[in-house]
Amino acid sequence: MKILNSAIITICLLLLSACSKSNESEGWIDLSGSFEAWNQMGDGNWRIEDGIFVADSGTGQLVTKQSFANFQIQLEFWTDEGANSGIFIRATDSKNITDTNAYEINIFDTRPDQTYRTGGVVNHAAPSEIINTPNQWNTYDITAEGNKFTVILNGVTTAEFTDDTHSIGPFTLQCAGGTLKFRNVRVREI
Repeated sequence: MKILNSAIITICLLLLSACSKSNESEGWIDLSGSFEAWNQMGDGNWRIEDGIFVADSGTGQLVTKQSFANFQIQLEFWTDEGANSGIFIRATDSKNITDTNAYEINIFDTRPDQTYRTGGVVNHAAPSEIINTPNQWNTYDITAEGNKFTVILNGVTTAEFTDDTHSIGPFTLQCAGGTLKFRNVRVREI
């Protein structure tokens, strides 16, 4: 029995190692579970719980220390009902990030102006489909290549647009109200 258990553990470790090397070979950078790659802006009470970024009071952003021009971001997020958050990309002023000096991929199901609710890009693209996201884990897959942008929410392409206002900058995780959680945050340059 001990030999079988050792063999199973060895196989599992080899599989985990292969998955890690596969991610590295594809150029993915894992930004989860540590604040090492991030700067904190504002008074959001960001913390890490079981490897998950969590904030539930204050406002602010986790801002990547590295800037990106052409990239793909994949992450999972969870919010409570009425929460306000977003992913800002290509921020041109990392000390004062707004929807006019970055592209904001929204996470705000109850946004008063529903034009740019969750799945949309504020000031650029309304979501093609309404997907309600509170109280469950959701996925974002965001690609910025040159002036072309694609946003996929839970497997559905919700926004595609072209714009050349912002060409490079860090990306952020925002807390602007409610309980927010982010996990499995990764990025790769393309």
